[in-house]
Amino acid sequence: MISPLFLLYFLIFLAIGAPVLFALGLSPMIAFFEADKSKFIGVLYGRTYSGLDNFLLLALPFFMLAGECMSSGGITTRIINFAQTCVRHMKGGLGHVVILTATIFGALTGSSVAATSAIGNMLIPEMVKYKYNKSYAAALTAASTVLGTIIPPSGIMLIYAFTMKTSVAAMFMGGIVPGLLMCVGLMIVNRIQMRKYPEVEMIARAPLKDRWQSFKLAFLPLLTPVIILGGIYGGIFTPTEAAAIAVLFSIVLSVFIMRTTNLKSTYALFAKVSVNAAAVLIIVAAATGFASAISFSGVEKVVTQFFNGISSDPIVLFLIVNLLLFIIGMFLDAGPAILIFAPIFGPALIAAGVDPVHFGVVMCVNLSIGLATPPMGLVLFVAAGISGEPIQKITKAILPFLLSHVLIIILISIFPALIIGLPQLAGLM
Repeated sequence: MISPLFLLYFLIFLAIGAPVLFALGLSPMIAFFEADKSKFIGVLYGRTYSGLDNFLLLALPFFMLAGECMSSGGITTRIINFAQTCVRHMKGGLGHVVILTATIFGALTGSSVAATSAIGNMLIPEMVKYKYNKSYAAALTAASTVLGTIIPPSGIMLIYAFTMKTSVAAMFMGGIVPGLLMCVGLMIVNRIQMRKYPEVEMIARAPLKDRWQSFKLAFLPLLTPVIILGGIYGGIFTPTEAAAIAVLFSIVLSVFIMRTTNLKSTYALFAKVSVNAAAVLIIVAAATGFASAISFSGVEKVVTQFFNGISSDPIVLFLIVNLLLFIIGMFLDAGPAILIFAPIFGPALIAAGVDPVHFGVVMCVNLSIGLATPPMGLVLFVAAGISGEPIQKITKAILPFLLSHVLIIILISIFPALIIGLPQLAGLM
């Protein structure tokens, strides 16, 4: 119906620095005018509007609000103290604290940027105090906080489930093992890297009494992912309802139980998140219309035929798609990338025998790493701003951690049981 050249127009808009929203909206419009099918523009933007008319997407602003409430409610300090008492005595202990805190924080907020800001401001100066190289501290923080979008609940997994019509619960549960593998991988790399930094000072093991005290203080915040995921997996509430309950729990916890903030400050967070959520959702709407243009053009059929001509082995195809996704993630945020490329690559891999949940989790993990890769890695810039170190030095220091992430992507691509095993055991697939 229209030429696939609109994808080229989209890339040109991005290359000249146009906002993603305008690139998504204008490129298919130009293609319709060129094909003398301007009457379909109304259909296109009808699809754009209907893209937001979905109860599932309401979970996104709720999860964002829950994360902001957690971040501003003094919960970060309790989580960091708990992580310190657990692993600070190990070789590279403060590095392990960053990794463990980022993993826990991801389960609470689902935001890598918020995690980088909260964890980096507290732990990068602490690491420098104990003779860690400042660039290394910033790189480790950036590499660890990408777990925020992988450990469930995950906003980008919710977007994939919305785009490809898969189970949100299965996606969330499928992300647990990859997230934990990435956590362990980072700890191994951090331990090995300590050979390059013999000047790093060790910290004494925390007494059992201190461990117990820090656990008690962190217990209620740690219940957040249990309530969210337990409710979803138990069929008690939908993902959207779970997100709303997470907001209520975080407000009650920070305002009335911990008393680290007040209702006036919480109201300010509502205003802040409203603006941020509107920016995200309007891009989701534009990308939904863009995905409709993809279906009009038949691009997914062309891509499927192209991959079939390369190989019929799903592992080979998966590795090729992973390479493409890694490059895409370096230039495009994960949310828009999923909305645009899941309908293009997904059908080809599914036709080759790859489970859509398996592909979805791998895609989300792969694109999340783009947050910590140059030239557009957002958490890299946040970590650089906190540490005062130039991006070039942080990029060099982060390479071993990115290699660990890449190896885990290959692992979970080759062995689908690492992703779909838990959802199948839970009866979600």
